[in-house]
Amino acid sequence: MSRTMTTAEAIQEARRCLNCARPTCRTGCPIENNIPAFIRALSEGNIGMAYEIISERSNLPAICGRVCPHERQCEAHCVLTKKKCGIEIGSLEMFIADFAHNNDLKPTQPSSKLRGKVAVIGSGPAGLTVAGDLAKMDFDVTIFEAQSEPGGVLLFGIPEFRLQKDVVRREISELQHIGVEIRTKQLAGVDFTVDDLFAQGYDAIFMGTGTSLPRTLDIPGKELSGILTATYFLRMVVLADGGKLDASETLLHTGDNVIVVGAGNVAMDAARTSIRRGAKNVTIVYHKTEAEISAFPSEYEAAVAEGVQFRFLKQPIAYFNKKQMRALKNIRRQATAADETELAGLLLQNITKTENGEFIAEGGQELIPCDCVILAVGQKPAARIVSSTKGIQVDKQGFVITRDRPYGMTTRAGVFSSGDVVHGPATVVLAMKESKKVAAGIAQYVDAKKLLEDCTMDSTTL
Repeated sequence: MSRTMTTAEAIQEARRCLNCARPTCRTGCPIENNIPAFIRALSEGNIGMAYEIISERSNLPAICGRVCPHERQCEAHCVLTKKKCGIEIGSLEMFIADFAHNNDLKPTQPSSKLRGKVAVIGSGPAGLTVAGDLAKMDFDVTIFEAQSEPGGVLLFGIPEFRLQKDVVRREISELQHIGVEIRTKQLAGVDFTVDDLFAQGYDAIFMGTGTSLPRTLDIPGKELSGILTATYFLRMVVLADGGKLDASETLLHTGDNVIVVGAGNVAMDAARTSIRRGAKNVTIVYHKTEAEISAFPSEYEAAVAEGVQFRFLKQPIAYFNKKQMRALKNIRRQATAADETELAGLLLQNITKTENGEFIAEGGQELIPCDCVILAVGQKPAARIVSSTKGIQVDKQGFVITRDRPYGMTTRAGVFSSGDVVHGPATVVLAMKESKKVAAGIAQYVDAKKLLEDCTMDSTTL
């Protein structure tokens, strides 16, 4: 987990770098940031140069410095990590990006917008990466965002304590500085279609709409009030913290007993946010073992330190209402309308892991009282843009099918995609990795398209 450093601390840390002849830290970075070069510049006190180097590969360095799983990527590949004293690469990246912002350093000049015109649908990590890369390559880029403010999951899905919203907003403003236009409250499939964009003269279109539809559990009692999806809950909290909603609309109240189902990063975010919203007890339920959680180690450790409890090898099989819970406890009182509609407990099936690694339901059941259940069990792509567009094929799970040449193009010519809507939910930096390759594919496609158009025009004049 990255930490805030002073200038002296950052330079001192940078000077510990061994300047390896074969820098494995760079191979561990999904976007191949030139880590040795920016660390060397920082060690020499040239922070402006360090920022220039980072910005060659990353459009979101302040964000990556905060939320990237450095312990699994660049820092894990550092030679010094084997000696338990690896370079704090994430903290250095965060320091450089913050220093650049505080001192108004600008790494690039605004785009000339002469190479072509590209529409980007969605302003999450994938959309922002594609937009930034294409703008730097002199494309005229416009982002179309359904929400009232750009940022996607960066703004509405990652809690404030992990990623400050002003950091997201300032990174987006840097993209606007280099010429990216952003149009908000533009819902694909409703306010416009892919055909509309082509008719407006766009040479290519990028879809980075993410996986906006959360999955739920199809078990008895699923209609009870008090059952939330993690993405919805986190979004409501962001809106409430921003003064756009009353705090009560987050649907979690002080003193609540909360159960979070799932063990990924979103689950950890929901659990830690619940504690900050005043929950009395927060328990994460997961159907596998502690060793198999998908959350970053740092996020799991932070959740444990903050008091989140964990119940492993447990599978939810039914929600219980107040009437059912009262009957089990043999409590008799006059029934109310809320008794049959409000959540009061979650029934869990014990899971056993066999010698061959399979998980089977056996060993009895357990009923846990609760006021709120937050589901973090995965997401699926929104189908609106696909259903409103001819020629875009998806797989059985609803994820968009793309090709390798040009990289990232869908089954419809000129329409590209990457990020969660193609690969499923992933980290910010992995979405950036794929999106950088797609941006190159878009540039290749538009250049080829314009060349063919020029050849056609030339042939008509002969």
